[in-house]
Amino acid sequence: MNITNILITGANGQLGHEMRNVLADDQRFNAIYTDVAGDHVTRLDITDVVAVDHIIAESKIDVIVNCVAYTAVDAAEDDEPMAARLNAEAVGILAHVAKRHGARMVHVSTDYVFDGQACTPYAEDHPTCPQSVYGRTKLAGERLLLDTLGDDAVILRTAWLYSPYGKNFVKTMLNLGKTKSALKVVFDQVGSPTCARDLARAIVTVITADEWHPGIYHYSNEGVISWYDFTLAIHRIASITTCDVQPCHSDEFPAKAHRPAYSVLDKTRFKATFGVRVPYWRDSLEETINSLLTIHC
Repeated sequence: MNITNILITGANGQLGHEMRNVLADDQRFNAIYTDVAGDHVTRLDITDVVAVDHIIAESKIDVIVNCVAYTAVDAAEDDEPMAARLNAEAVGILAHVAKRHGARMVHVSTDYVFDGQACTPYAEDHPTCPQSVYGRTKLAGERLLLDTLGDDAVILRTAWLYSPYGKNFVKTMLNLGKTKSALKVVFDQVGSPTCARDLARAIVTVITADEWHPGIYHYSNEGVISWYDFTLAIHRIASITTCDVQPCHSDEFPAKAHRPAYSVLDKTRFKATFGVRVPYWRDSLEETINSLLTIHC
């Protein structure tokens, strides 16, 4: 059996943590987990080209999975240099070093590269038009990667990511549902939630396919829902009944960064290319919430 040497960046983040879980018992991989800090990972600053080159050369990396991103969309409006450094420049560094050593790369991007004004699911070739610093820097990272690595690169755009780890909408709504008697949540932004465990499995599917299929793909869970309806589902699954959740418009919660009104991604290309079924959002949400409730019991 051939062993694939795989480098996971951002291994302490939501997706990185799920990559660790998914790969834990997979004998097909020799995985190197990295992050800027934290236990149980190798420390790596992906903006340091010398450090990146050293670890890829020393470990004879075959595939890089980049899970690093500056995802604080409002903070990015005030700190574009840092967002650009992590979302674009670091991607370029990884891509250049990968090319030098003959490695491939899987990179995770976002629905924010679109303007959010569509009314049908976004296909991969839909014109990009980011409306925020976060979206612009993520798109710049995509372009750097494709320009540098070409057919040795895969980009997976995703949306509404959540997991049992770190900060995310699901955990926030669980906490607010338990501590607040009333809550307003926007109903005029719709999309498809993405369970990070499912996305991690999708990445493994890309890497282990019989053939390497380069290019851009979209991946989120199946189905469409608003943030308001998503919150109701979260509370129902967790049996939270003491919080009155009411719908509201986005303009009731002004934010520095523009949020897409429509974030539904068309997954046809991914499903057809890799021959997989994508889980329905509610099934994956139930699995995640049950996991969280078990952890905290």
